[in-house]
Amino acid sequence: MKKFFSIRMRASKGGMHISGAEGIYSRDNLIDMVKKYTQRALSHEKGESDEIYLAVEELKESPRRISALPLCTLNTRNPETVKKAAKKILTSIGIAERAVEEAFKSLGIGIAMRGAMLMDMEGVRLEPDLLRGVRVTRMGITENANSDLSKKLSTLGINNNTVREALILASKVNRHPMVIAELCISDDPNYTTGYIASRTYGYIRLPHIKRRGVPYGGRAFFITGGELKELIEFLQKTPVIINKINTCRGIASVEEILKK
Repeated sequence: MKKFFSIRMRASKGGMHISGAEGIYSRDNLIDMVKKYTQRALSHEKGESDEIYLAVEELKESPRRISALPLCTLNTRNPETVKKAAKKILTSIGIAERAVEEAFKSLGIGIAMRGAMLMDMEGVRLEPDLLRGVRVTRMGITENANSDLSKKLSTLGINNNTVREALILASKVNRHPMVIAELCISDDPNYTTGYIASRTYGYIRLPHIKRRGVPYGGRAFFITGGELKELIEFLQKTPVIINKINTCRGIASVEEILKK
């Protein structure tokens, strides 16, 4: 049986988070990827890291193979239109408006969490450690699927690590039946495009989700039913790899998305 390894990288400077990345790779690619992750930590736009954490772990089970969510970009122009659009889309799949409000509020006040918030459909926090959240790990993409994704994103002018890695993470998260949707705002002060993701509508990029220069962000997973421990085990431990890329299309309106 072919062996797979999980590589996880976190880098910081003066205690401040600089960069993070991870993936699932075959043994043949380990050395190259460890080198690439190290170079990435040393050449980030936030500065050169003074502490780099790298973990290489042989997976004890074969990764589950899944398709990526379909992708599109919403035609939003400022944080106000983003919030309004996100409410329309998320409430259409059963999430309470107050839950969406609470998610935006929590992600915008600068709570430093390494992981994601778990919220029920009414906005009640459910993760065991409210300060740490739940970190999603052990996910990747096959070489063929990555090549296909890069081609599709290139035609849209958005082929970069941020988009690719966020799509991979969202595709894993929303694979679990307890997860209804996800809201993400980057904590990078210079990256102002967030996203919402769900099995219903796919991965929707949200330009101008925050003002440039705001260093706050994070993730909120809206969940329902089931065993919380099993969900957390899946998010943190179960290896998942993307082997098929779905539709990647350009700009869409809220009305076009809701017609799906």
